Amino acid sequence: MTDASLSNPLLSLTSALPFGLPDYRTIRPEHFLPAFEHAFAEHRREIEAITRVRSMPTFENTMVPLERSGALLSRIARTFYTVSSADATPEIQAIDEALAPLMAAHHDAIQLDPSLFWRIRTLHDQLESLELDDESRYLVERHFREMSHAGAGLDEEQKARLTTLNQRLSVLTTTFEKNLLADTNELAVVFDEAGELDGLTTGELSAAARAATERGLEGKYVVTLTLFTGHPYLSTLTRRTSRERIMTASRSRGSRGNANDNRDVLREIVRLRAERAALLGFDSHAAYVTSDETAGTPGAVHEMLRRLALPAAANAREEQRALQEIIDASDAPFPLEPHDWAFYTERVRAARFDLDQTALRPWFEAERVLVDGVFRAATALYGVTFTERPDIPGYHPDVRVFEVIEEDGTGLGLYLLDLYTRDTKRGGAWMNSIVTQSRLEGTSPIVVNNLNVPQPAVGEPTLLTLDEVTTLFHEFGHALHGLFATVTYPHFAGTNVRRDFVEFPSQVNEMWILWPEILAAYATHVDTGEPLSDEVVAGLHASERFNQGFATSEYLAASWIDQAWHSLDVASAAEGIDVAEFEARALAEIGLDNPAVPTRYSSTYFAHVFSGGYSAGYYSYIWSEVLDADTVDWFRENGGLSRANGERFRRRLLGVGGAKDPLEAYRDFRGRDARIEPLLARRGLDATLDA
Repeated sequence: MTDASLSNPLLSLTSALPFGLPDYRTIRPEHFLPAFEHAFAEHRREIEAITRVRSMPTFENTMVPLERSGALLSRIARTFYTVSSADATPEIQAIDEALAPLMAAHHDAIQLDPSLFWRIRTLHDQLESLELDDESRYLVERHFREMSHAGAGLDEEQKARLTTLNQRLSVLTTTFEKNLLADTNELAVVFDEAGELDGLTTGELSAAARAATERGLEGKYVVTLTLFTGHPYLSTLTRRTSRERIMTASRSRGSRGNANDNRDVLREIVRLRAERAALLGFDSHAAYVTSDETAGTPGAVHEMLRRLALPAAANAREEQRALQEIIDASDAPFPLEPHDWAFYTERVRAARFDLDQTALRPWFEAERVLVDGVFRAATALYGVTFTERPDIPGYHPDVRVFEVIEEDGTGLGLYLLDLYTRDTKRGGAWMNSIVTQSRLEGTSPIVVNNLNVPQPAVGEPTLLTLDEVTTLFHEFGHALHGLFATVTYPHFAGTNVRRDFVEFPSQVNEMWILWPEILAAYATHVDTGEPLSDEVVAGLHASERFNQGFATSEYLAASWIDQAWHSLDVASAAEGIDVAEFEARALAEIGLDNPAVPTRYSSTYFAHVFSGGYSAGYYSYIWSEVLDADTVDWFRENGGLSRANGERFRRRLLGVGGAKDPLEAYRDFRGRDARIEPLLARRGLDATLDA
C-alpha cells in the first residue's frame, strides 16, 4: 500500500466499531474514489489468481476463492451507497456520477471473464458427480446462471458492445436519480400562511415550518414531496387549492423542460436496455429480466396483472361514485379530481366505519410504534431484543443504532434507523445492508432502514400516519431478512434473492400492525396514554378492504407502465416516443386509464425502474403478495404470534437467504405452493371476479 492508502480509513482491514460498522466520522468524501480504485485492482488480482490455477477446476480452488474475492470492494461499496442514497451531498453526488461507469466496467470485467466462466461451466457440467452439500451445489448453479445471463457466453465483439451499454446505462440511471432528487426539492410547495394548510396537525404544521426555515423561508410553510404521486396530507387538507398545488407539483417532476427533465434520460435507458436484451438473445428487457425470476416470462406477469386489473378498475369506479355522491350533495359540487380522492375517501370511511384515520396520529407516536410495536413483535416471534447504542456513531446525526441480541444473549448484529426526510435523502423508504452475514467470511449483519417522515420541531413528538406505520413494519421485514441470514457464502446473504421474491418477507411483517396484542402495546395516545377504543380497532379491521380498488389500481397502473416500457423491442424503443402519450396508451390498453386514479408513479419520477433495481420488476410487490397473503393465513391457522411459528418462519425462509430456490423454500415452510385466493380476498377482488 502507498502512504495515501494507509491513511485512507476505508482501506483499513478492520473497524474498531462493533460488528465492523464503518466509522463514518473518519471518512471524508475524498476517500471514496481512491479506495474504490484500490479495491478494483485487488479484486482483479484475486480473480486472476483463480484463473491462473493450472489444475482442473474444483469447488475448493474455484468457488471458495471466488466467494472470498472482492470482500474489500463489497465493504467499500456498501459503505458508500448507504451514504449516497441517504445523505447525497453535492460532493457525494459527484462521486456517484464518476463511480457509476467504473463500477459497471468492473462488474462486467468479472462477469464476462472467459477463463473464470470456463472454470464455473466445467464445474456446472460435472455437478452430478461432485459431492457437494445443497448450498454449495446451488452456489455453482447460480454463478453459472448469473454469468450466462450477464453475457459471459458472448464473443469478444459482443462483450465489448455489452460493456459499453452497461457503462452508459449506469451513468443514465445515476443521472435519473440525481435529476429526480433535485426536481423534488425544487418543487416542494411553499405556503405563505398556516390557513392554507388547514387540516394538518400541530406536528405537521411544525414540520412544514421547520422545512421552510431550513430553506431560508422563515415564517412560511414548506410541504416536501413524497416519492409516489400522492401525499399523506391530501387526506386532511381542507383547502382544495392547496391539495391541487401539491398534486400538481408531484406529477410534474422530471417533465418540466428544465435541467432536471428526465424524459430524454428515460427514453435512452429504455432504448439501451432493449438493445442489451437483444444482444443477449431476448426479445425485450422484460423477457431478459423475468427469465431469471420466479415469474419466468413476461407472459406470466402480464397474465396476472390483466387478471387483477379489470376487477380493481371496477372496484375503483364504485368507490369513485361514492365519493362523487358526497361532493354532489355539497353546496358547490364539482367533478372529482385526483387531488380530491384521499380527502373524500376519509369522509366515506368515517361515515361507513365510524373511523377517522387522520385523527389517529396521536396514537401512532413514532417511538412507541418502533419499540412497543415493531421491536415487540420481533421479540415475540424470534426471541431477539434491541438495545439502543448511542455510543456507536451512524453515518448521519439523525441515524439511531441498535444492537440486536439473540435470546441466549449473544450479539446478532446491528440495526440502524434513519427515520426523517431531508433534502439530501432520496425519496421513498428502503432497507440496505452495510455488512452481510457469512460463515465463510465470519461476518455478522448490519442493516439500515430509511424512511422519509417529516421531522417536527425540537421537543415535539413525531406522530405517524397509518401508512407510515405500515412502511416502518414493512421495511423492518426487510431488515429481519438481512439480520437472520445463516448462510455460508456471501453470495446468498440476507436479501440477495430473486427480485420478485424479495418483497415477500417484508409484506408478511405488516400483518403484526393490527395484531391485537401488538396494537394494544403501541397504539396509546401520546398525551393521555389512552388506548385505541374497541370501536376504533373494530373499524380498522372492518375497513381493511376499503379503498382497495383505488390502491390496487394505482399500483397495477405503475406495474403495467413498467412492463410497457420494458416490453418494447429494439425497433419500437428507438422511435421518438412521447412519454405522456405512451403512458396514456398503455393504461388504456389494460383498462386503468381512469383520470381520477393516477398511476402510483409516472415514468419521469419512477425511480424504482429507472434508477433502482426494479426495471421490468415492479410487478414483484403483488407477485410476492400472493405468498404473503397465503403465509398470513398459515400464521392465523397455527396460533399467530408465537415463538414456534416465528422459529419456523425464520429457519425455513428468512435465514435461508438466497441459498435455495425461493419457491422450494416456500414449499418447505408452507408444505405446498401458495394459493392466490387469500390475495384476492384481501384486496376485495374475489367477489368482483366471481360476478
